[in-house]
Amino acid sequence: MKKRSKRYTASEKLADYNKVYKLKEAIILLKQMSPTKFDGSVDLHFDLNVDTKKSDQMVRGTVILPHGTGKKVRVAVFCKGEHEKEAKEAQADYVGGLELIEKVAGGFMDFDVCLATPEMMKDLSKLGKMLGPRGLMPSPKAGTVTNDIAKAIEDVRKGKVEFRVDKQAGIHLSVGKVSFDENKLCDNASKVIEALNEARPASVKGKFVRSLYISSSMNPGLQLES
Repeated sequence: MKKRSKRYTASEKLADYNKVYKLKEAIILLKQMSPTKFDGSVDLHFDLNVDTKKSDQMVRGTVILPHGTGKKVRVAVFCKGEHEKEAKEAQADYVGGLELIEKVAGGFMDFDVCLATPEMMKDLSKLGKMLGPRGLMPSPKAGTVTNDIAKAIEDVRKGKVEFRVDKQAGIHLSVGKVSFDENKLCDNASKVIEALNEARPASVKGKFVRSLYISSSMNPGLQLES
């Protein structure tokens, strides 16, 4: 049996594993749990009633968190020509065309979000095996392939995040930091839950969200109403 730390054990005493919590009630309780030495993230964990082998049940979408993610997001933009100037003016962290693609192919991965103009996608496809597994490959569906680079960067800075179901039919998404006011965390989490329900595939029958938990870094999770 895995031995838990004293800090985790103290937090665990506050959790009732037989209870299904309301969102705000759970957030208040999370903020009372033993703190970590860093500003931990608050995450939602969804278990969905979908068959990920069926293409029409691959749940995916984006949502702008009203109060942001609480962390600095490093943005890489793959573009050329006038778009490079636009991206730099919008304060993207890394901007470039073929030279940036080669740099990433060589192992450079010091960014959190990738944006690209449509004309770059053919060249960018060579990075699919590197960016894809990390959820970084630009996609038109996620709004990360666009000619409106300035708007895309602005959305990312505001707190736009992408969600995508994994092979186990789960979605895991951060909705802010423990230091956030409980109302801000509640707003962010509510927006994610709303967006996910709106992304429900038409072919899914019965209950869409089988279970939903909320947790903070290195603390036990609490089950939410779903």
